[in-house]
Amino acid sequence: MSAHIESHDHHDAHDHHEHDDGHAPVTLKGYMTGFFLAVVLTAIPFWLVMDKVIPNSQTLAVVILTFAAIQIVVHMIYFLHMNTKAEGGWNMLALIFTLVMVVITLTGSIWVMYHMNANMMPGMSHNMTEQQAKNLP
Repeated sequence: MSAHIESHDHHDAHDHHEHDDGHAPVTLKGYMTGFFLAVVLTAIPFWLVMDKVIPNSQTLAVVILTFAAIQIVVHMIYFLHMNTKAEGGWNMLALIFTLVMVVITLTGSIWVMYHMNANMMPGMSHNMTEQQAKNLP
């Protein structure tokens, strides 16, 4: 038996033309922009807390959480290179699904904990003494 070996110059179709896979080109400028934004988005909340610029703690918490959300977006764009075209849109779909699940979980957990007192057994009081608790059936 003899093996028939053919010699062909076989080139993959992808070698001859470029295709857009949705990934942004990785550049030093992009990384430096992301780094600069991350530093600024960290320094501003730090300054707000250290200098007590916003005296109301609830307002301060909302401002810090807003800066944190913006920083998450900066990291996803500049360091993870996520956009609507990457991986045919599946990365963005997975991100949206994850965000929806986190919001549902957190909202449900907070709702249950907030309403837990209303759903406790009737007759239970938070101001009950030990003696009153021992006398319960």
